[in-house]
Amino acid sequence: MNPRSSIFITGAASGIGRETALLFAQRGWFVGIADTNEAGLAALARQIGSDDCHVSVLDVTDPARYQDRLAAFAARTGGRLQVLFNNAGIVRMGLNESIPLAQQHLMVNININGVLNGVHHALPYLKNTPGAHIVTMCSVSSMYGMPELAVYSATKHAVRALTEAFSLELAHHGIVVADIVVPYVNTPLVHAASLQAYSVARTGVNLEPLQVAELAWKAAHGRRLHWKLHYLTHMLGLLFWLLPCVRRPLIRRLCLSPAWR
Repeated sequence: MNPRSSIFITGAASGIGRETALLFAQRGWFVGIADTNEAGLAALARQIGSDDCHVSVLDVTDPARYQDRLAAFAARTGGRLQVLFNNAGIVRMGLNESIPLAQQHLMVNININGVLNGVHHALPYLKNTPGAHIVTMCSVSSMYGMPELAVYSATKHAVRALTEAFSLELAHHGIVVADIVVPYVNTPLVHAASLQAYSVARTGVNLEPLQVAELAWKAAHGRRLHWKLHYLTHMLGLLFWLLPCVRRPLIRRLCLSPAWR
């Protein structure tokens, strides 16, 4: 049994997940690293050390596998889980009509159902841990439906709604639920995309994974509902609240290629 605080991170083999795993491990936590990328997981596990992490080869869309991998992780933590970090996600960019339907469904399955699977199967361990947290990666695209990111944006709207609802439902268990709202981050999710949305060039890729990992650390210790990073996130949030009438024209200008206006 491991008496330390523990975190289970999906999508841990690269990008935000990897930096979060390293950060929490460096600060004394026992880290569960989960991903479909076995080579990436192995490299990360070597860097952290086997005494400080548990490796799970996991497709978050497989609920039975998710349950099994969480049980194996919990066997090393005495049945406790301080933080579930729903980080796994994918994006397919471009006009929605150009994205194969199977890829649209895959975004929904990973970005929404993967979160549902994680919360459902982690809940017994979270309930067993005083001060437990659920933290989920969200996006600026949760603020308004983004062209060339239509389905991805819809999944992040869903994440925001789930965060708000779960934060109310699970409060009586003492579980804090939050999400992290960011613009584009310099990860393979963005820079390795076969087609990039117009908004990538228009707004830029302004954050590094370590910056988000630091915010995940704060979210794991705080009680805020929506944790926002970067001036663009705060600016859009304030502007949309003060002047809701500008949302559509502003998003059209920032996110839709002139060729499709």
